Amino acid sequence: MTEMELVEPAEPKRRRREKKQRTPRRERERRGILSGFAGAVVEAWDELRVHRTRVLLSLIGVGVAVAALTSVVGIGAIAQQAQIEQLERGSGRPATLILGSPYEIAAADPYSAPPTPDPDQLREVAATVIDRYSIEYAGSASWVQTSVQFADGVSMADGQAVDVDYGVMHRIQVEQGRWFTDRDELRLAPAIVVGQGFYQRLGSPDLATHPTVTLLGENNVTAVVIGVLPYPGYDDGLRMYLLNSSYSALATPAMLTQFYPQYEFWVPTDMADELAQLIKRDVAGAYGEGWQVDVSRNDYLAWEGGGDPLGPIRLVLAGISVLILLLGALGLVNISLVTVRQRIREIGIRRSFGATAGRVFFAVMMESIVATVVAGAVGVMAAVLIVQNPAVRNLVAAGLTDVPPFPAEAALIGLGAATLVGALAGLLPALVAVRVKVIDAIRY
Repeated sequence: MTEMELVEPAEPKRRRREKKQRTPRRERERRGILSGFAGAVVEAWDELRVHRTRVLLSLIGVGVAVAALTSVVGIGAIAQQAQIEQLERGSGRPATLILGSPYEIAAADPYSAPPTPDPDQLREVAATVIDRYSIEYAGSASWVQTSVQFADGVSMADGQAVDVDYGVMHRIQVEQGRWFTDRDELRLAPAIVVGQGFYQRLGSPDLATHPTVTLLGENNVTAVVIGVLPYPGYDDGLRMYLLNSSYSALATPAMLTQFYPQYEFWVPTDMADELAQLIKRDVAGAYGEGWQVDVSRNDYLAWEGGGDPLGPIRLVLAGISVLILLLGALGLVNISLVTVRQRIREIGIRRSFGATAGRVFFAVMMESIVATVVAGAVGVMAAVLIVQNPAVRNLVAAGLTDVPPFPAEAALIGLGAATLVGALAGLLPALVAVRVKVIDAIRY
């Protein structure tokens, strides 16, 4: 054998050694940690498969608790959205600014109501403000009363004279037909949207036939019913919406003396306070001295204590779920302690072959964590099926305009709670396992 043949086999070994030396120390440490973690997870899973009968019952409790906790968070998010939309139907979306009807202080009689401003002048001033500050949704709204000629006689109907944008700003829903559009401003026969009581008084006609009703006023007009509001859960009487332009043509001089229009502006929440001051300044400047102008915020976020209205209920349900989690954790602790006691011989042999205390501690801890994470994942999937069930959605999210998807934070909270329970349940058995000595393997 030549000298070249003797040297050549050592060449690959030198190259591997040089390559290993070129590998950064931190990189080698990182690879060692990752491989150790992966090995511990695989080992924990294998142990769970061996002792699956013992841990199954305790894990059922953990899975049920995680499903309950996740369902509470998920259903709570839907219920909160329903509550928010209900509040927005009454007070407007955040942030809604209200410009009340200005009144003249000097001319006001303390024993009588202040004179109402000219509606046309207020409309012009509001239009200037809307254009100046590029407000996308705004409009006038006021409570009115109108005599209506039904087939069985004349009755007084309570209504609101609004602009088209009112429907978007207050999340108005219709059960049949539709809400107003800009084209309805041009109709010769005014369009109206009525409540259930009004609709039943008409005989519940098919809206496809364009049912009409006579509104009595300065000039009697025949209005066309284009939409029906959903049943509010109580007797809503004779309720209706009509456009401001329609009411102006209908109202008598006596009716106009009781007409107190107010403008609503839907503005960005972070600019609400600044725009309120600017609108107040501009309107007061347009009317001059001696006029009182009020601009205020009316949406639910501006109310005192306007936090989560479902907060107390959600806290109670979450507390019950946490209690169930703790009970499941106690059961898992008992099972883990019994399992560790029965594995003393195995653990002692591992220590005799060089397994460190940290490796034993981490292995026993990971068994508990892997078990609860698996149970938590099953619980989260069960919660998704519960929350996404059509029956549950129809019960909780009835009438929702924007139905939220299953919240990702609910799944993260469920998995995080399962992981935490696993860590707490595995801590005591892991400490017991660390104290096992090599001599214990001989005794057992």
